[in-house]
Amino acid sequence: MKRSRINEILAEGDAFIRSFGQILPPFAYWSADEMRSDVARPLRDRGLGWDITDYGQGRFDELGLFLFTTRNGRAEDLDQGRGMLYAEKIMITRQDQLSPMHRHVIKAEDIINRGGGDLIIELFAPDAEGGIDRTAAVEVPCDGILRRFEAGARLRLAPGESVTLMPGIWHAFWAEKGDCLVGEVSTVNDDHTDNVFEMPIGRFSDVEEDAAPTHLLVSDY
Repeated sequence: MKRSRINEILAEGDAFIRSFGQILPPFAYWSADEMRSDVARPLRDRGLGWDITDYGQGRFDELGLFLFTTRNGRAEDLDQGRGMLYAEKIMITRQDQLSPMHRHVIKAEDIINRGGGDLIIELFAPDAEGGIDRTAAVEVPCDGILRRFEAGARLRLAPGESVTLMPGIWHAFWAEKGDCLVGEVSTVNDDHTDNVFEMPIGRFSDVEEDAAPTHLLVSDY
């Protein structure tokens, strides 16, 4: 992706978030130099901040996601079973923009429709080797109530609704009826090691530096 396009997406995303009465934390607006400073080291170490991805495919409008990580613990916390064991993200999935089929090795997550269009989540259970089981039913809690779906079912979350996805559950998602503001509350998040994709794609974008960054991405750290 071109850096100039990333800068545009950051501005559009911030405006979309504010349209729902939510405001990002102060460090969201730090300059690139401020984010490179020693003061920002704890933010960089925990992967907090802006994250725009086209999964390395160069088709953001079709295959992509906007994310901002507001808080995150450390893998060491999980290993010890104490400390900051959680993470939180704000995401925007645009209408018909696919976040491709994937699962997590460790992370459990609540995916919450915070407003806008409907969030569609396609679901599969894992097979014995961790791959996709295209025949088995899949069970997931929706707002605390366990629900059972056929393989490949498309769960529709209206604004205010949520689903809990445990490690191993395969899922892809996109928005219908308009762009969707999405919340994610999870265990500690490590996007470098904890994402397993069905397709041979990358988690982060390749950036063409045609302009100075308005703000750094977590992949710039």
